[in-house]
Amino acid sequence: MKRFNQVMELHGDKLELYVPVVARVHGGSHPEFHSVRQVYDQMISKIEAAGTERVQLDAEFAELRKITDSYSVPDDVCESYAAVYEMLAELDRAYFG
Repeated sequence: MKRFNQVMELHGDKLELYVPVVARVHGGSHPEFHSVRQVYDQMISKIEAAGTERVQLDAEFAELRKITDSYSVPDDVCESYAAVYEMLAELDRAYFG
């Protein structure tokens, strides 16, 4: 969990900025990103509620892998969209690693 916390510390601010923007910009052509945002928001709520306790995010990461086809970046998106998927994938690996 230490590694997950480190990766969250590293990417948390960027994700907070990028996720809403990517949803707004690409949500029309990639409606699945709205689901990504919902799951991400659930994760943040659980992380905040857990405080110093270990947070259980198994279901959320499973859902993200399903929605994103294991974080496969579509061909017609911007670098920010790709960055969100890369950061989420890194969080996923850190959580289970």
